[in-house]
Amino acid sequence: MSQEIDGLFQKKQAKLQKELEEAAKEPVAIDTTRLKNTLCLDAIVPRKVQYKFDAHDGEVNAVAWTHSDFKFATAGGDRKVKLWDFVSGQIIVKGVANESNSSLHSVDFDAEEQLLLAASCDFASRIWSINDMKIKHTLTGHSNKVMSAKFLGETGRVVSGSHDRTLKIWDLRRRACIRSIFACSSVNDVVTSDRNATNIVSGHFDKKIRFWDMRSECSTNEILLQGRITSLDLSFDGYSLLSCVRDDSLKLIDFRMNNVIRTFSADGFLIGCDWTRAKFSPDGQFCVCGSQDGGVYIWVVSTGALKKVLREHSSNVIACAWSWCGNLLLSCDKNRKAVLWSEF
Repeated sequence: MSQEIDGLFQKKQAKLQKELEEAAKEPVAIDTTRLKNTLCLDAIVPRKVQYKFDAHDGEVNAVAWTHSDFKFATAGGDRKVKLWDFVSGQIIVKGVANESNSSLHSVDFDAEEQLLLAASCDFASRIWSINDMKIKHTLTGHSNKVMSAKFLGETGRVVSGSHDRTLKIWDLRRRACIRSIFACSSVNDVVTSDRNATNIVSGHFDKKIRFWDMRSECSTNEILLQGRITSLDLSFDGYSLLSCVRDDSLKLIDFRMNNVIRTFSADGFLIGCDWTRAKFSPDGQFCVCGSQDGGVYIWVVSTGALKKVLREHSSNVIACAWSWCGNLLLSCDKNRKAVLWSEF
């Protein structure tokens, strides 16, 4: 019986080996489109200046990277939105949009990386085509400056937050505002907290973070902090919210606990304006924020420890953002400058 069992086992092994050899001979087609959303597994903490340049003719208020390559957009006090590309160690301007009539405070790319969205102090948000930087939509209806605008998932919708104390939901297909929500206080930033874009989080002048369900008329929850909320950012897994606060700290909020679980601060770290933007690294290990003293401060998310302070700016650092793969960090300041940081 043992001999028969051994014989059957050897036959199965031989059959499996033959199938593996035949499979190895077949050509394998790699779907390169799936590489566009490659996850960052290990972000680096940069330590040197790769490139320093004048990004705008005034303060640089916002920066955002595309999700799959090394293009990024900046928006500034000179009323311009610029699209850049980092190629072979050089930063090249790919396009400039100047339709805004006032300073811009946020930029965002859609999921397909075809459109670029910016919020302006002229009470409007605008959308351009990335290919030619021609304007596609102008979203008007707010009665005060728009501080933040974000694409809502892949649904062809946009949410904008304004100092007129409202959130507005826009349907790009219908070219119309489909909902206006009274948010109780001036809005400095907005994010969507799920892939279906039914939940929105807003940060406010009255020191509160509010949570909204688009199927409801009222906020579902709110958290009171110790200063005005200047920015919000969601971790990739959607469980954590990073808030920048005018009490000169960053707060980490766990959605599951509905509470602040960690505070990030440091000697010399000062929030310089009501639109200072703090960001997670794409792998969620670190968070970064610029300071009024010109430093770029990086903390370890899991412990709250200060990891590094990067020094190159000579004025208030307003916005920072990691590239999608986590190996480049861009910081922008009040005096036209943008700095690209890397490990080498």
